[in-house]
Amino acid sequence: MKTERGDDVIVVGSGVIGLTTAVVLAESGRRVRVWAREPAERTTSAVAGALWWPYRIEPETLARDWALQSLSVYEELAARPEETGVRMVEGVLGESRLDEQGPWVAARVPGLRASTPAEYAGTGLWARLPLLDMPVHLRWLRERFLRAGGAFEVRPLTDLTEAAAPVVVNCTGLGARDLVPDPAVRPVRGQLVIVENPGVTTWLVSTDAAAGTTTYLFPQPDRLVLGGTTDEDDWSLTPDPAAAAEIVERCAALRPEIAGARVLGHRVGLRPVRGTVRLEREPLPDGRVLVHNYGHGGAGVTVAWGCAREAAGLASR
Repeated sequence: MKTERGDDVIVVGSGVIGLTTAVVLAESGRRVRVWAREPAERTTSAVAGALWWPYRIEPETLARDWALQSLSVYEELAARPEETGVRMVEGVLGESRLDEQGPWVAARVPGLRASTPAEYAGTGLWARLPLLDMPVHLRWLRERFLRAGGAFEVRPLTDLTEAAAPVVVNCTGLGARDLVPDPAVRPVRGQLVIVENPGVTTWLVSTDAAAGTTTYLFPQPDRLVLGGTTDEDDWSLTPDPAAAAEIVERCAALRPEIAGARVLGHRVGLRPVRGTVRLEREPLPDGRVLVHNYGHGGAGVTVAWGCAREAAGLASR
């Protein structure tokens, strides 16, 4: 592995975007350190629902390419679910139709079809997609990064200039609002309820446009994840009991067996939403390079590998 000073890279941020980017850089032969405000298990990524699907992310054409690259990686990782946290799971994307999807989706997602009335009461799509157990996946990413020779430090920053390296990759998510600073980045709060799984094996996402809610349930090996909320510009990390009760009620309306499931915990995450993903190279006056890779909103998992490869390319120019 190269060890010249010119090959030093600091990746700032330890969510799924930061760790995936660090893995790609380290495995390309760069000497990489991750600096993070907190361990990966305490990031927003750790509480993500983590279903692969192009979800409200711009620019659309680039996001499509990033998503397809990531899908290919997840399909390979799903062969080792206990290790990687990635499984291919069937489910229904409610309030969606085949003719509303880009042709690239139907061409690339095997078995994508209209759901039947037995599968979903409304109009929906049946699909087999990657579903990630994020605590497991983040741990696997970190271990893969360390095996590639990377180093990890819990090291909060107040300014990106504190990362003294020839190349700095900014994967700070919501933190970019203050660190760049970039006021276009804002939080969209998501609350989850974790319950014992009463036997649900398929995922479900259902949108009620009139009520302005999106309800979802994701089966994980040891639990069922129920959601959710989309509270714009809400910074609170404290679970709201009323919102939790409403989430369970909405999920139980879709799957009645959930009504009596024992609650195991509550989670809150702040999605780092921006009008468009910022993925670009910024030369600094002192000759160093800053690569930005943030603003993925709730689609970080969906585009992580494609964005990581592009960011690595920008860091190597």
